Amino acid sequence: KVYPEKTAKRRAKHLNVHQSGKSDCGVKSNIKSIPGVMTIRGCAYAGSKGVVWGPIKDMVHISHGPVGCGQYSWGSRRNYYVGTTGIDSFVTLQFTSDFQEKDIVFGGDKKLVKVLDEIQELFPLNHGITIQSECPIGLIGDDIEAVSRSKSKEYGGKTIVPVRCEGFPGVSQSLGHHIANDAVRDWIFDKLDPDGKPKFEPTPYDVAIIGDYNIGGDAWSSRILLEEMGLRVIAQWSGDGSLAELEATPKAKLNILHCYRSMNYISRH
Repeated sequence: KVYPEKTAKRRAKHLNVHQSGKSDCGVKSNIKSIPGVMTIRGCAYAGSKGVVWGPIKDMVHISHGPVGCGQYSWGSRRNYYVGTTGIDSFVTLQFTSDFQEKDIVFGGDKKLVKVLDEIQELFPLNHGITIQSECPIGLIGDDIEAVSRSKSKEYGGKTIVPVRCEGFPGVSQSLGHHIANDAVRDWIFDKLDPDGKPKFEPTPYDVAIIGDYNIGGDAWSSRILLEEMGLRVIAQWSGDGSLAELEATPKAKLNILHCYRSMNYISRH
């Protein structure tokens, strides 16, 4: 009754009175989001950038596409981390290629190259970069993989990961989790030198905390308990995590999986 007439008409199908004995109160809900329409429900991009990759603190994560998605996914989760923002940690900064109409028409590869060069100049201590693609990138067919390879070579082998997490392939975050996991497999694990010297001396008690995003610092509590048991936590995925920890994970004796939905893929791998 308090709604304006136009709003009341639109909201009517979403509101109803529950009647005792009936399991369904007849409201219209639990329907798929429309790709490209901003919604409270996440998409594949949100699952990749907002959940899996975003908390990795020493890498810069580019929201490649129009500014809206990047702004929408920026600073909304309390992924706590230890570090100095802009020096060795970049979680709370927002990087976007800010696509415009001309980029949709002519392609955004040149703009992406410029963004990568600017990041290298402004934040030279970053340990790696990910390119989180938004819907238009997949629709126009930009070759973010080719840009990643060429710039990685130019920067002396820096880890640059193209992530095909355009929102439209999945209307929930879950597919984005899967895509992000596959990107770790293909662009980090598969590029590790199997015969290279280990960056640390492994022990029989090395474990990795997988699928904990340190929301409000909860991964720190888990880590303290595990270390008091005599285990050594060599990686956190991905809250307060780093590229070096991702690379060290295959040497762990045990993966301790918290969020099954988001990280079972990489754990199986």
